Amino acid sequence: MRLAIMTVGKTHSGKTTFANRLAEALAGSIVVDQDLQAEFLNRNYPELLPEKGPNTIKYALTQTLVDHAVRNTGLHLIISNSNLGREARLEWLDYYRKHGFTTVLVFFNIPEDHLRIRIRESGRSTKIFRVSLTFDELLDRQKAAFPVLAPAEGEADHLFTVRLPDDTDSVIRKITGLMETGDGR
Repeated sequence: MRLAIMTVGKTHSGKTTFANRLAEALAGSIVVDQDLQAEFLNRNYPELLPEKGPNTIKYALTQTLVDHAVRNTGLHLIISNSNLGREARLEWLDYYRKHGFTTVLVFFNIPEDHLRIRIRESGRSTKIFRVSLTFDELLDRQKAAFPVLAPAEGEADHLFTVRLPDDTDSVIRKITGLMETGDGR
């Protein structure tokens, strides 16, 4: 059984930290982090980035990395990006199922006031952005574009929710436990 684990959540909700900790606990896994691709493209190929609209080259790079991992490895995939749009999320989940993966969504349902505090306390680089933007502005954009972002029961084979930072350890144990029990629906 191979797992495809997708994070769902707004900026500074803990998705990247969670993904990296899960990768340490889940043998044979890889994190595909879209922020790393964004920073790579911004630094090395700024001329290729669209001035407005969706960052299609970033999405194409993510798709290429995922396709390679799906077709040429036996790794579990941990997809660490916001995955806030339900339609796109469902397309990815369908893609993973068609390739034999058991799908897992981890929803980071962190209160906005906590996210604002994390943003203020963070030293995180804004080099992932194509345009001049702060993380507060990104959070405002996410809130406006995705007023309801909670995944619905049944979107994935398994759905876990992180409401507090302390929840991450139990969610990691539950996900690694799927491999031990073989609960891959």
